[in-house]
Amino acid sequence: MLCLKMNMNMRPGSQWILHQISHLSPRPPIRSISHAPFACDHHKTYRSHVPLRVATLPRLRLSLPLKSTFCFQPCRPASTTSGTGWYESLADSTPVHLTEQLLISVHQTTGLPWWASIVCTTVALRTVVTLPLGAYQAVIIAKVEALQVEIAELAKRLRYEISVRAKEKGWMEKHCRYQFKKNLKRIVSELYVRDNCHPFKASLLVWVQLPMWVCLSLALRNLSLGVSDAATALQTELAVGGTLWFSDLTLPDSTWIMPVSLGLINLLITEVFALRRMEASKFQKYVTNFIRGISLLMIPIAATVPSSMALYWLSSSCVGLGHNLLLRSPRFRRLCRIPPTRSDSDTPYRDIASSFVSKYIK
Repeated sequence: MLCLKMNMNMRPGSQWILHQISHLSPRPPIRSISHAPFACDHHKTYRSHVPLRVATLPRLRLSLPLKSTFCFQPCRPASTTSGTGWYESLADSTPVHLTEQLLISVHQTTGLPWWASIVCTTVALRTVVTLPLGAYQAVIIAKVEALQVEIAELAKRLRYEISVRAKEKGWMEKHCRYQFKKNLKRIVSELYVRDNCHPFKASLLVWVQLPMWVCLSLALRNLSLGVSDAATALQTELAVGGTLWFSDLTLPDSTWIMPVSLGLINLLITEVFALRRMEASKFQKYVTNFIRGISLLMIPIAATVPSSMALYWLSSSCVGLGHNLLLRSPRFRRLCRIPPTRSDSDTPYRDIASSFVSKYIK
């Protein structure tokens, strides 16, 4: 009778739940809903006037008007750069985070505004790291160029010896060419080892400068967009750390002054390099045209990134142009003990200006 009274006093929804529970076999362990696994247990608060013990029922929809309140707060991921793409993985890498700490340390140590800290860091790194590598590259190139005369003499002697041997053994022309290329390659390799000037060493500057450029760019991108815990606090400082027309370093340069200046400086660097020799091979022409295309492509890219990145790119290009001109100075070349070459000149800057005028103006 007591159970009948309880069933009569219960709501229809409660009777249906008890009916479903009574038909379960075996009976599952009953747990409180407070023990149910939620994604944000540490942010959740739960309170109810009715103890509900049906959390373990599979696919059970409750239509009861329970007086309960769930207060959920969004869980913050461990890292906001947890994307699966290679770009986000690279931006969240250890070298990039170390570069962020370097930029922050320079800013805090010098006390300069952010735009000046970016420029000073760029000048310091390019001067300390890339300028010595540029001088080393010039040494390797000068040694390789000096070897060309000796290589030409050895090639003539080798060609004569192969022709004599071909007459003795009756070699075909195809076999003569094979023997010439094989022995000439061996001789050239021995000369590179003798003078310690393998051409691959001239590419050391690229293998160092390119990763440094990528790390600094991504570090400034993280600081400007506030994609990490350390960068969130600095995003406000970068927003007021600019000057002139780019007062907000977290926004792109809407005036396009820095992007266009970046493209012009890169084109000027390419032309200064191309004017070293008026007669270039087809491969050198293809490489020069490719670099020109990249310089033009950087203009719209620099217009879509934060001004801090565009400022770094522009500063780096200006320092690179200055280093290229400095490496043309005869006094600086003697100071760095760069061997003299046939392309050296006592008036390099005047020669560059006259070559530029004769090629593009006249």
